[in-house]
Amino acid sequence: MPEALPDAEEHRNGTRVLALLSLIVGVVSGLVCATFRLVLQRADALRGGLIALAYGLGALGLLLVIAGAATATAVAAGLVRRISPDAGGSGIPEVEAAIRGGKRGQPMRNAIVKFVGGLLAIGSGLALGREGPSVQMGHSIADMVARLSRRGERDSRVLFAAGAGAGLATAFNAPIAGAVFVLEELLRRFDMRTATAALGASAGAIAVARVLLGVEPDFTVPNQPFPGFATVPVHVVLGIVAGLAGAAYTRATLGSLAVADLARGFPVAVRAALIGGLVGLLAWFEPQLVGGGDAITQQTLLNHGALSAIALIFAVRFALGPLSYAAGTPGGLFAPMLVLGAQIGVVFGRLCVQWFPDAAAPPTAYAVVGMTAFFTAVVRAPVTGIALATEMTGCVNLLLPMLAACFGAMVVTNLLGIPPIYDLLRERAERRTHPAT
Repeated sequence: MPEALPDAEEHRNGTRVLALLSLIVGVVSGLVCATFRLVLQRADALRGGLIALAYGLGALGLLLVIAGAATATAVAAGLVRRISPDAGGSGIPEVEAAIRGGKRGQPMRNAIVKFVGGLLAIGSGLALGREGPSVQMGHSIADMVARLSRRGERDSRVLFAAGAGAGLATAFNAPIAGAVFVLEELLRRFDMRTATAALGASAGAIAVARVLLGVEPDFTVPNQPFPGFATVPVHVVLGIVAGLAGAAYTRATLGSLAVADLARGFPVAVRAALIGGLVGLLAWFEPQLVGGGDAITQQTLLNHGALSAIALIFAVRFALGPLSYAAGTPGGLFAPMLVLGAQIGVVFGRLCVQWFPDAAAPPTAYAVVGMTAFFTAVVRAPVTGIALATEMTGCVNLLLPMLAACFGAMVVTNLLGIPPIYDLLRERAERRTHPAT
């Protein structure tokens, strides 16, 4: 027994060091990722202003908008291709691979390309989320801290995950979701060391981010009453609908990447420019439909818009998300998924109010629950989805409906045999890196 004491003391000291390092990772990640959010907001506003000015130039303005979007997207894809190939896409599969012992890459290059490339891609109007660059920037910062502090492989992997969680927490102003994401999706285990690091990094990130971004939830949603137990079966049905839509979205995303792979004869920048040009064309006619989609989600959560308009926007965004992801630029999947989930929920809610008024909740409540269910169907991380939707909307009375909807979504996707999207993306990356011989 006495011989075990030094090991126990060493373990406690190691945990203290890891906790301190996770706070440092969180603070730096919060500063970098909050800055990324602020600059991205300016880029979105600049895009809208430039399009408005271009209207005065007629056909020349249209060409300039298309050329500008194509150029920005091509540059973003070129940065990935030439400087940091691991920085394309959401970055979450690459982070998961690093946590599982894959190559660590060059963290400084990854962070710079994610910041600049993400700004160019999302700022030009691609339907991509800010959380992808934020997650990988958080991971890269953790990698640099781990190398400077000379941590071992085990502690380094924990810090990788904690940094990624800090990036997600900052991207959506959701510290609990950031910590849960580490445990549920990235590490897929719970122990005291990983939980401590995850909580420390998220706390450090949010402490800094809220100084720069404010303390209010990302979305303004009226207080929602508890829907009542009678609505549980209805929310299970909503989860089934979201599960079917999520399965289709997963297939669409992988299908768009497969089509992009068929065009390998074209330079990466050319393929990206073509996609960027199409997005620029859409932005000319409907500028509110491009970009990450937060404004669309906000309007949906407030139950605004006719059903026909919501259905049209849903169809456009359902196609635009996979198309944008195929460009190979930095950008995530979460934010575009929240748009679609909220729209599924609000349409479902309106129909329920019309057909079953005695057993229906307000459409806004269904929109919040729909976000969770669609996220769960695609990512297969229900606890993260519930925490994310709750923190982003401030709706704390919808936990039971969220659980019911997530149950329905999980059952459907499991029965259909659709794996989680990040597992599919990681397997795809591994096949491209190590093709079968």
